[in-house]
Amino acid sequence: MELTFTNGLVPVIVQDCRTREVLMLAYANGEALELTRKTGYAHYYSRSRDRLWKKGEESGHVQRVVQILTDCDADAVLYLVEQHGAACHTGHMSCFHRTIDGEEISGRVFDPEKVYANKGE
Repeated sequence: MELTFTNGLVPVIVQDCRTREVLMLAYANGEALELTRKTGYAHYYSRSRDRLWKKGEESGHVQRVVQILTDCDADAVLYLVEQHGAACHTGHMSCFHRTIDGEEISGRVFDPEKVYANKGE
């Protein structure tokens, strides 16, 4: 299937394959998608760092991709993953860990200060 990229990127929704919890939203370019398909582990394109990255390359909290789905318009993809560790760089299991009013609804799984010390995160 031919995907529609906007400015070279496609949004990637990441969902736990067992719990169906939405873990994060990221972006991928063609190279990141190809690496994901080739290795079986989630790769993305970081807009802030302007580079490819493998999820967990610094924290060790990798995502093994079980299946990649596309939406009806082929302009977004869904990674169904086995999440190893937390998905969010803040230490939470999911990036969606607070309400729109700022109330935190889940605790941290790890302390990001310790994991990312001296790694520039």
